[in-house]
Amino acid sequence: MTFPQFLPASRVPEPAEAPPLNWGVIGTGWIARQFIGAVRASTRQQIVAIGSRDQQKAQAFADERGLETAHGSYEALAGDPNVQVVYVATPHSEHAAHALLAIEAGKHVLVEKPFTRNADEARAVVNAARERGVALMEAMWTRFLPRYDIVRQLLADGVLGDLETVIADHGQPIPAEVKRMFDPELAGGALLDLGIYPVSFAAFVLGIPDAVLAVGELTDAGVDRQVAAFLGRFPDHPHAQALVSSTFSAKTPTTASISGSRARIELDAEFYAPGRVRLLGPTGAGITSEAPELAGHHGLAYQAAHFAQLIADGFTESPRMPLDDSVAIIGLLDEIRSQVGVRYPGE
Repeated sequence: MTFPQFLPASRVPEPAEAPPLNWGVIGTGWIARQFIGAVRASTRQQIVAIGSRDQQKAQAFADERGLETAHGSYEALAGDPNVQVVYVATPHSEHAAHALLAIEAGKHVLVEKPFTRNADEARAVVNAARERGVALMEAMWTRFLPRYDIVRQLLADGVLGDLETVIADHGQPIPAEVKRMFDPELAGGALLDLGIYPVSFAAFVLGIPDAVLAVGELTDAGVDRQVAAFLGRFPDHPHAQALVSSTFSAKTPTTASISGSRARIELDAEFYAPGRVRLLGPTGAGITSEAPELAGHHGLAYQAAHFAQLIADGFTESPRMPLDDSVAIIGLLDEIRSQVGVRYPGE
């Protein structure tokens, strides 16, 4: 195969093309604010309600964001007849319980990453959604970005040759004020919040490995401050390996690469967010995609639009982020946590 002169164009539709649905948001934290801002700026989706454990907090959030309904309990949000889709944006430790609450109420559910604390919880949530017949998806927004469709096409076309090595890292200093990151009760630590991106990226490219070797360092509270893992013995790519790492104590390059026998893909920082794709040939010459129209967390609009279109088309699972993949990736995180000695209360 000759080295291509042009990168393929992204096939991802514009977020505004997806039919509008009514959304309710469980949680009033930072990611909920980012999601609402992105959805309002670039889609036709309607955020109609917010749910919190405290009515005053919910009302203050609704007033600030111009939302019509504020619920002082998650149960009330899930039971709101005006809400068609629920976005779960609470701490990691609560994802399973709040997803199940919405599923039981018959709502379609988008669950912020990581899908749940562990694979047992993930399987319970998936089984409940399948039994209830509602749409469910992990909010791994990376999978729905235009540059990842370019990568998807390059991989499908075999441009890289035989895949050899995937490398991805994600590190950023997290201040002590972000207490959930340091709290085992809330499933804190670098891996579930930051490291899931490199791990999910490796799974996106190579599938689920049969071998995992991890090392890490824990805080005094027992959550992982930093983690690195070697992933190998991928059934579909037996000669490939992946190196992934995360830390919440330093800003790392936060880039990713896929190296094959004929070419290499490089994703600039932040590799999990909107950005460019660079394809490099054996001589080092390369071609680069155009800059994205949506930058930073405005890219959250793509996953919301994808999920809305999925629901409108009558589907309950996404081919871009299959539920079985979400369960398997959480299983990888379980194995990594086990090897570095992180165990959450109640597990």
